[in-house]
Amino acid sequence: MSLLPLDRRAQEAPDEPALADDRGVLSWSALADQVARAAVRLLEFAPGPDDRIAVLGDNAIPTLVAHLAGLRAGVGTVAASRSLTSGELVDQIIDAGVTGIIAGPAGAGAALDAARELGLPVVTHGTPESGHAFDWELWLAAAPARRIIPTGRPARPPLVYTSGTTGRARGTEVRWVSSPVADSSAYLAAMSARPGFPAGPHLVCGPLQHNAPLTSLRHLAAGQPVVVLGRYDAETFLSRVQNWQVTSTVMVPTHFQRLLALPEVVRAQYDVSSLRQVSHTGSACPPDVKRAMIDWFGPVLTESYGASEAGTVARISSTEWLAHPGSVGRVRPPFEVLVTDDDGRQLPSGERGLLAFRAPDDQGVRYHADPDKTKAAYLSPGVFTLGDIGYVDADGYIFITDRAADVVVSGGVNLYPAESEAVLRQHPAVVELAVIGVPDPDFGESLRALVVAAGDEPPADELDRFCREHLAAYKCPKSYEFVPELLRNAMGKLDKRAMRRPYWSSERTIAG
Repeated sequence: MSLLPLDRRAQEAPDEPALADDRGVLSWSALADQVARAAVRLLEFAPGPDDRIAVLGDNAIPTLVAHLAGLRAGVGTVAASRSLTSGELVDQIIDAGVTGIIAGPAGAGAALDAARELGLPVVTHGTPESGHAFDWELWLAAAPARRIIPTGRPARPPLVYTSGTTGRARGTEVRWVSSPVADSSAYLAAMSARPGFPAGPHLVCGPLQHNAPLTSLRHLAAGQPVVVLGRYDAETFLSRVQNWQVTSTVMVPTHFQRLLALPEVVRAQYDVSSLRQVSHTGSACPPDVKRAMIDWFGPVLTESYGASEAGTVARISSTEWLAHPGSVGRVRPPFEVLVTDDDGRQLPSGERGLLAFRAPDDQGVRYHADPDKTKAAYLSPGVFTLGDIGYVDADGYIFITDRAADVVVSGGVNLYPAESEAVLRQHPAVVELAVIGVPDPDFGESLRALVVAAGDEPPADELDRFCREHLAAYKCPKSYEFVPELLRNAMGKLDKRAMRRPYWSSERTIAG
């Protein structure tokens, strides 16, 4: 088999920068060495074909090295959130069949607690050594001098977790290679052949537990440099673009809004002309924000619409969007778009209904170890929905107008009210509650809990502390409001659309 692009770069340009973060830079030769060492060590932690390694998503070099090593060795990795509580992490570890953990400073505490509870090995990086963990650098250094990585192991793409209306997170494999492959080596080769970004440095500015930032792995595997921003700061982002001559990045509308909030004199200091593709995803971008970014960066914005469990189903360029403002683009092959009414009948172009997508059997929605949830995503065989309402115009452009699913998109992250509702219902002062999405100037939407109290209203910060004891902070409501009762429809069911309506300025009750 011919050399992979990463290995070829290590031979042809060994000293050129390959991967950088806030703490340092790896050359191509150093990256290839670390990936090979980590691949061998991962096989020690995960010898079985179904074993996986949890990699908590700190924005640092070891996170990408670990995932890339897993792809090389045929060891499945799980992109776990660095913000999870130990209880949430334990749940995902058991569900995914995890046999070892790699964590950075942000998630080390939860990782160590989960590892002790389950008796798993854990490797930490960028954090003081612990008697319960291996140190990343020492762990790599202990790899055998003659590093033999077995070939022929089945391909094991990374697993990302997404929550849902049931309140329990479920895993789904990333969709980076559509056609069947023989083994892990073939998967890595196929992934390297279609990086998805133009050549040149790619900048990661979102958390590496999410599917979109993780696509930087494809760019790195293709022999192209990647720069990781530890924590998003608008001016730091601009300086990285200028200093590294960044050609591509993936962003969400909140990133754009923070860039536009910088004083004009600060923005003018930085050259962004190297950018050739700025992909944005995660949530709807306000039209005025998108126009301002196109005016500044040029027509380099590309919007993708889809989900972790399905991949990208539609896409639109800046030029197309200016001609069709508000659209998320045309459907991408092999998907087909349908719009259906409440009875499942297909509607003609221009009519509003539930958006659905037809896909081949091997490219539809799939959840790890959860056939019931997988089945629930389908309206009929081969036709699934992502829970959005909208229409398709005569030219085939898709427009989203509302959501059917109970989900709130905040700063590009899907938040499912069922998770925080399930926790807060256990508080003795809560009779019933509903968590809804309300406008947020920075994140587009945020969670608000409407609470019916049992007696005297408890302090909001008491409910917040209670929620954070059980859930990652970003999943908990940002605000609390006490109400005498919750709105219901004629059938007696909670009517969240009616609850949201007073907070929004139009009939549309979602951001965008």
